[in-house]
Amino acid sequence: MLVLVDGYNVTMRDPALVGRSKEIQRDALVEHLKRAVTSIAGRGGRVAVVFDAHAALGTSAESSGPLTVVYAASADDEIVRRCERAGQAVAVYTDDLRLRMRISQDVGRHVEYRDVASLMTDRATGPSGKDERSRGPAADKGLPRSAREDITAELEGLWLDDEE
Repeated sequence: MLVLVDGYNVTMRDPALVGRSKEIQRDALVEHLKRAVTSIAGRGGRVAVVFDAHAALGTSAESSGPLTVVYAASADDEIVRRCERAGQAVAVYTDDLRLRMRISQDVGRHVEYRDVASLMTDRATGPSGKDERSRGPAADKGLPRSAREDITAELEGLWLDDEE
């Protein structure tokens, strides 16, 4: 199966990435996809994540095993082209209704649409070799879980002190 991911459409749905730089968004999503490629596309499947790169001339791609990162002048146009050329089953992760409509009208074959939220919670094999629930492309970024508890306790103390 070929799985196409509408790059920035996905990253803008991850609360941990909203407002972050495009570079951080791309890096977080690509790292997530590297870990989750088999669970997303199945054994022997391929994943292509497509990002808009309006300043670029033409289209460029970087491949690492079954994952390809594509930079295109128009991610939507590139996704439609790849759907048309695919000689196998295709699934697209996007919440962009205009893109879905274009694919449905322009591509003379069935394309499966997958919800972006399901991509961000897909199971991926972690460093321990066990399946681990990922909380999204940015799950590995930011503070450790223990720090969050410490900060919450500290803030609670400050807020309660202010009320006295």
